Amino acid sequence: MPDPIDTRADLLIGGAGRPDPPANEESACANRILPRNPRPIQNPTPHHEAPVNPDVERELVKKCRGGDPRFYEPLVRAYEPQGLRLALGMMGNMEDAQDALQEAFVKAFRSLGRFDVTRPFGPWFFQILRNQCRDHLRSRKSRFSVEVLDEDSFRHHADEGPGSTQRARERTEAQRILWKGLERVPEEHREVLVLKELQGLRYQEIAGILDIPEGTVASRLYHARRALKDALEAVGADYP
Repeated sequence: MPDPIDTRADLLIGGAGRPDPPANEESACANRILPRNPRPIQNPTPHHEAPVNPDVERELVKKCRGGDPRFYEPLVRAYEPQGLRLALGMMGNMEDAQDALQEAFVKAFRSLGRFDVTRPFGPWFFQILRNQCRDHLRSRKSRFSVEVLDEDSFRHHADEGPGSTQRARERTEAQRILWKGLERVPEEHREVLVLKELQGLRYQEIAGILDIPEGTVASRLYHARRALKDALEAVGADYP
């Protein structure tokens, strides 16, 4: 009798019986599930739910490590939206964010042999993505800039119920102010603000991504908020 977890992993790539993957697995992975010009993800709003069942996620990683890159595609689909939000917050513009995200997915795929399958994939991948964004920002090719962000970068899905439109406007305006300040704070402050204020992550999740103790997250966030407040006051904007 087939393992139900194994079966669910198969279903995520369209079921069993598909052709065997090409011999050059890494190249096949990059060409098939990481296209050069991906469709931008709209309305990158925060969420907390686990995108893949942990048991299924572990099975997908094991199958990738076993030589079948087709099982990486569900992981990409699951973590692409949140990854793009993180990269956008770190980079400040969609083009650089998409480039960093794609390169991070390729690096993660190539590093799966060193991944501890007893741990969740998400925090490990976001560490890789965070480092990729930092490498981009330190290169001569890009710098943090919010000049090209459009309305979809700030827009939130409206809540249900009376006053939802007004709440959505208030959140959007608060995020506009936050973006204005992010361009004026140091990288260390910016990344913890992105993870907490834009991603809405818990201290434990942020600690895992930044590889620091939770207490350090609290301290760093306190100083980051003070720096953001000072930066906004310097340009005549109110701290949200």
